[in-house]
Amino acid sequence: MRHFLSSMAIAAAIACAPASAVLAQNLFEPVLYINDKAITRYEVDQRMRFMQILGASGTDAAAAQEALVQDRLRVSAADQLGIAATDEGLQNGLEEFASRAGLSAAEFTAQLERAGVEPQVFRDFVKAGVVWRAVIRQRLLPQVDVTDAEVDRELTKRIETPIITRVLLSEIILPAPDGQQNAALRRAESIAASDPNEAQFAAAARQYSASQSAQAGGRLNWLDVDNLPPGLRQVVLSLQPGQMSQPLPVQGAVILFFLRDNAGTLRAGAREQVLEYMTLRMASVTDAATLAARTRSCDDLYVQAGSDLSPAIQRQTLSQNQIPGAIATQLASLDENETAVLNYGGSADLVMLCSRQPALLAQMDDDVATTALPDDGVEAAVPGAQALPDRTMVREDLLNSKVSQMADAYLQELRADAVIRRP
Repeated sequence: MRHFLSSMAIAAAIACAPASAVLAQNLFEPVLYINDKAITRYEVDQRMRFMQILGASGTDAAAAQEALVQDRLRVSAADQLGIAATDEGLQNGLEEFASRAGLSAAEFTAQLERAGVEPQVFRDFVKAGVVWRAVIRQRLLPQVDVTDAEVDRELTKRIETPIITRVLLSEIILPAPDGQQNAALRRAESIAASDPNEAQFAAAARQYSASQSAQAGGRLNWLDVDNLPPGLRQVVLSLQPGQMSQPLPVQGAVILFFLRDNAGTLRAGAREQVLEYMTLRMASVTDAATLAARTRSCDDLYVQAGSDLSPAIQRQTLSQNQIPGAIATQLASLDENETAVLNYGGSADLVMLCSRQPALLAQMDDDVATTALPDDGVEAAVPGAQALPDRTMVREDLLNSKVSQMADAYLQELRADAVIRRP
């Protein structure tokens, strides 16, 4: 669950928390059984309040029940593996979560209590996360591998993706004065849940927004990303055109953003490529075409050429601007391990592409073989390592993504195997 967690959001939620306790009638009545263990109405109410304080999207009873079911499944999986949260591990988890709001665990717990949420609700929530991470490390992490090829593909994608510098946003600002924060948050969640397109978002802005942009459907002019507050910058950059943010509670208001468009620039040198290729001079076009037809890969060319011709094969790694024009023209239309024949009249060159990658990626990868000299133009395509994605971080991102997908699938498997029923 992703949260917009800030001390302002917590304060706003606490300020408008119901003063009265849950009605005593049927307080501990089970509303759901999971593997014969009850989830009570009181637990659902407490979790719902807790989620509202966190500013989570979807804070009704159904969402709270679902969150409790998932936590029970996580703890059950940990129990089956003999995993338990230590006192130290739990306390570290409490402190880490509370620090997201700039508070200590004790301060965070005190604010929850003032909002009518028992400390055990916070402890149970964090405990489920702590033991689930241990389950993932023990059961799933050993099964996950990220190959160098996957890292190269992701690096290539990031290098060739423009760096977003400007965004075209629409906004809805819902007033949330004291005592009305929950109502504003519910309205924002309702708008978000409808998954509006641009026209629908504009209609909601004209109807509900208190900003000066309301009459224009919430539409703002182009904004420089660097001018946005750091927290908001991350929210906006996570959106694709046509997507809307989750409700963002701030002091006195709840805000929604819709990204209409964005614009960016490529890194210097992002279009430059380094190609690994092979050439073999042969006596005729027919000989070259015959050899090309039976060759399946660059390594296979040595085998198919045989002991007489293979010593004449030239395998090179060069930047585009260092490859002879006639050969570069042939390589431009080839995919990896494809061949072309270059006719010189009395002789022919068999040309085969082994790989192509951005020059920036080749510069990052110490394992990429290169025959290029320092002045071959590759260095000129590289503005500086600080402008490039970090290979280690990209590998970790891919690992985390794979683990997250496996964890979601495992949780669904646990749910399918569980006995979940209503009274």
